[in-house]
Amino acid sequence: MTQFSITPLNTTLKDALTHKINYKTKPQGALGQLEAIALQVGLIQQTLTPQLKQPTMLVFAGDHGITQSGVSPYPQVVTAQMVLNFLAGGAAINVFSGQVGMQLRVIDAGVNHVFASDTCLIDAKIGMGTANFLEYPAMTLAQCDVAMTRGAELARSEIVAGCNIMGFGEMGIGNTSSASCLMSVLTGIPITQCVGRGTGLDDAGLANKIHVLTQAIQHHALQTAEAHIVLSTFGGFEIAMMVGAMLGAAEQKTVLLIDGFIATAALLVASKLQPAVLDYCIFAHRSDEHAHKALLDYLGATPLLDIGLRLGEGTGAVLAYPLVQSAVNFLNEMASFESAGVSERELS
Repeated sequence: MTQFSITPLNTTLKDALTHKINYKTKPQGALGQLEAIALQVGLIQQTLTPQLKQPTMLVFAGDHGITQSGVSPYPQVVTAQMVLNFLAGGAAINVFSGQVGMQLRVIDAGVNHVFASDTCLIDAKIGMGTANFLEYPAMTLAQCDVAMTRGAELARSEIVAGCNIMGFGEMGIGNTSSASCLMSVLTGIPITQCVGRGTGLDDAGLANKIHVLTQAIQHHALQTAEAHIVLSTFGGFEIAMMVGAMLGAAEQKTVLLIDGFIATAALLVASKLQPAVLDYCIFAHRSDEHAHKALLDYLGATPLLDIGLRLGEGTGAVLAYPLVQSAVNFLNEMASFESAGVSERELS
């Protein structure tokens, strides 16, 4: 298995950063979560004057064999159609990433389609979609390892080019089913509490999805909760590649912007492999997908936004990016009481 070594944050500068934050021209704590983000980014970059450079969104796409069991109201072909939409600039992630000045990379991790070679699509394909994990492991351990390795390589190449803050998105019909199983097996939360409506299942469809995923977990009856085995059994190629990208980016001390339910499930896997990866994560939002709140709570995460999003694609991470900018900008540009000649609070 690909090996990663992620170091916990060095807290040497914590007191100096906290002092700088507290003595800006505001009551202490008045900027809420922005203050925590400013501290975190400063510690990640080990500086009192952090900078955000070449923000990049990696969107991984892959197909899932579990769709054969009726867990999604959309046909599998929609994955490829949406990838083509990304490449044409017509999706929400295109609109929002362009709006905030974030570079967008679209990666074929395992879509069941042969794309033309004359596009900006990054071809990292592992296979033409995963196996149906109701019957077989979604992928072999070797495929899982290759996916993680390729994800790490893609992240590192962006970092070498100058990126120091990276978001992660996905596209894959059926991938909420993968994420639900990963969540249940790795956290011990019953699968019934980990399943949501995904792309819009009705009550009957939701009941079938719960039944199918319950059967799948019982069928494999894993005797281990080792993350890479769980990932290979229930994951998607795009999820495995995202796990590797997160670990590879954190290893290089990059700020990670975590999107919704699927991305958080990938992070759950990554955190089981390297717990310190969580030190580098900013959680963009709480998805409207049923289980995301419980997963965020399990990880001890406080998301920035809660506006009913459940699209995926990395959209929530991109929408949260300006808040991270604001955190860094106030730290660097806002006056202190001393520099502005403003009197500090008098203690009674």
